[in-house]
Amino acid sequence: MGKGGYLSHSVIRNILLSYAYVTIWIFLSFSVIVYNKYILDKKMYNWPFPISLTIIHMSFCATLAFLLIKVFRFVDPVSMSRDLYLSSVVPIGALYSLSLWLSNSAYIYSSVSFIQMLKALMPVAVYSIGLGAVSFEATRLIMIQILLTSKGINLNPITSLYYVAPCCLVFLLVPWIYVEFPVLKETSDFHLDLLIFSTNSLCAFALNLSVFLLVGKTSALTMNVAGVVKDWLLIAFSWSVIKDTVTPINLFGYGLAFLGVAYYNHSKLQALKAKEAQKTTGQADDEAGRLLKGTESEKLAPKVDPGIRR
Repeated sequence: MGKGGYLSHSVIRNILLSYAYVTIWIFLSFSVIVYNKYILDKKMYNWPFPISLTIIHMSFCATLAFLLIKVFRFVDPVSMSRDLYLSSVVPIGALYSLSLWLSNSAYIYSSVSFIQMLKALMPVAVYSIGLGAVSFEATRLIMIQILLTSKGINLNPITSLYYVAPCCLVFLLVPWIYVEFPVLKETSDFHLDLLIFSTNSLCAFALNLSVFLLVGKTSALTMNVAGVVKDWLLIAFSWSVIKDTVTPINLFGYGLAFLGVAYYNHSKLQALKAKEAQKTTGQADDEAGRLLKGTESEKLAPKVDPGIRR
């Protein structure tokens, strides 16, 4: 850290990268939410089958991840033991399937703005997961963070999706068989618009990659705190374009959440400064120790009179 408490280049670089990851995730999450709302809403595309839509997404993600790893060799495969898969990937897949199913179902019955306001509680759930909070999404993000950072396996976003997407797909098939398959079977005019569902699935694939990238490079809490900005954008969009009702009390409550986000970002920046200062102090102490050790060695070394000839 330089004079006056300025951040070093490495810290600034990390901050800029974090904001880049957040920006990418916000854009993709915003796009997928609006796109899903368009497909599922009865007043728009009118295809009210959230489990089927999620199954299409996961099938697309699993297939594309398999092709990128096994066929095109875009990234190297990762060896994972059976025990690690069962203890880490399977719970993530189960929680992910529940999270996607319930969140997509909500867009059939509720407005985008109302759902995003409810999601303002997500940072609290993620932060307090160790105290017993059991939110599906919060738990899933915590487990992704553990899988990416604490298991000793170098997983990138594509390999992470390669393992999680098929597992999530299997869990989704169970409710789909009993809830939506009978209805789809009786629907004679059932068809898929290839352009709409392929582009929607591609957006979902990119979003899943960005989730693993953001959680792996920052943290689950950072992602959910940054999600408040995304929620503000969605609320503004739904109010101005979709014409959802947003009351003053809604905005006041979400404003409080935004102030909490600002305080969190300030605290995190101060922590980075303190960490950088500690690192710089440690390096200075090490350098001083080496110099002191060298000085003591010179004092203890035997002196030879230059006048003595051997």
